[in-house]
Amino acid sequence: MTDLEQSLAAAATAARPLADLTGPDRAALLDAAADALDAAAADLIPIAADETRLPLPRLTAELARTTFQLRLYGDEVRTGRHLAARDDPADPAWPTGPRPALRRVNVPLGPVVVFAASNFPFAFSVAGTDTAAALAAGCPVLLKTNPGHPRLSQRTADVLTAALDAAGAPHGSFALLHSEADGRAALLDPRVRAGAFTGSLRGGRALFDLAAGRPEPIPFYGELGSLNPTFVTRGAVARRGAAVWTGFADSFTLGGGQFCTKPGLLLVPAEAAAAAAITAHLTGRAATDLLTDRIADGHRGVRHELATHPAVRVLVDGASTGRAAAPTLLGTTLDAVLADPGRLLVECFGPTALLVTYTDDTALPAFARRLEGQLTATVHGEPDEPVAAALLRELTDRAGRIIWNGWPTGVSVTPAMHHGGPYPATTAPLHTSVGPAAITRFLRPVTFQDVPAALLPSPLRRRADPSGVAYATDRTDPPPTGPAHTPHRDTSITSAHTPPAEETAR
Repeated sequence: MTDLEQSLAAAATAARPLADLTGPDRAALLDAAADALDAAAADLIPIAADETRLPLPRLTAELARTTFQLRLYGDEVRTGRHLAARDDPADPAWPTGPRPALRRVNVPLGPVVVFAASNFPFAFSVAGTDTAAALAAGCPVLLKTNPGHPRLSQRTADVLTAALDAAGAPHGSFALLHSEADGRAALLDPRVRAGAFTGSLRGGRALFDLAAGRPEPIPFYGELGSLNPTFVTRGAVARRGAAVWTGFADSFTLGGGQFCTKPGLLLVPAEAAAAAAITAHLTGRAATDLLTDRIADGHRGVRHELATHPAVRVLVDGASTGRAAAPTLLGTTLDAVLADPGRLLVECFGPTALLVTYTDDTALPAFARRLEGQLTATVHGEPDEPVAAALLRELTDRAGRIIWNGWPTGVSVTPAMHHGGPYPATTAPLHTSVGPAAITRFLRPVTFQDVPAALLPSPLRRRADPSGVAYATDRTDPPPTGPAHTPHRDTSITSAHTPPAEETAR
């Protein structure tokens, strides 16, 4: 029996007992995993720094975010909110006809294959948000590692597996897959019931097509690509233009521009001195080592295609050598973009951005209407400007998160967060990959009609028994407290995009 077959068989065997655990018992598994990862920080962080070249403060903060995330998702299932349980008692006088007793509840899908990201080696990798959400839902996880940090992946998995085993998780609740072939084979295996991915449009779409093309298609939650446009109105320029220009420069270069929420497109009035101000702010910026050779090659290629477009000017020519890349700022006009959107409206994963000048305010909503789906869209403006409301209306149809007078590179792990968006930002715009609502991706609703209370699933059985302890489904609990439970809000920790590792990356 191959390692893949052993992992698939174990996950299939674990699915029922993991699903049968109560929410509090499942939360205890996530708490144990978070505690173990915190305890292993002194071991994990140096490995991560060696493999990714990311700075120690960034990695320390990211691990803290990851363990907070595990505990927060545990708190969600401990309350039972994820179950979305509904009770309709029998009603012979129901207006549409006699109603039977109906009880509706979410149940786990079954084994999930997760494709790890590279630019967030903790928060979107082995023990990251997809793994946390699937385990919280009661689904075993088969984690396809990212080749950008193989040693860290294995060590994190060792810590996670030991913690889950010690806490009583069913054998097979978590396993690693190392090869691209195994990841694809797992996605096609009938025992796997869902897939999750963060990475490139090409790689994610290929996996989405595999999931959809199975004899029994399965949900595939892919985060693929986003330009994250930023619109600056004349009112914003007049009141705080200098702060907007420096904020944009800092945001699109944060982390070497390797965040999926990086603002890659800035629209500004033609008369604004944006280009000169941003250029001055970027002067002297050192090059950043990108995460992998393939990310560096991909950035260099897209940057070259944009920079050599006949309608584009190079405003800041960032040097690129090997894996090192310095900030690049390119400039063009809105008319030029509208004339050739296929070549100019492309994501450049790395420290490169495109500044677009416009002359007519009314062109902004029209341009927004032509955008593809985005993870985020940002407006720097004033509430009393007529264009602001029209622009927000259009962007609501195009983006999963809309930022007003701020920057998108900062995705808070909190219940109200939506990290998703219409295609090609994601393959499932109804869902988020960050925040407790991410758990619902790995659940499906089932209604039980006239089923005796003693035969109902455990959560419904407790709700149906007045003497039992029912889950609360309508209250809002405070976040976890204590040093290890403090949410991290540093803007250096954001959402992730898998780099071009194999076919699943940039």
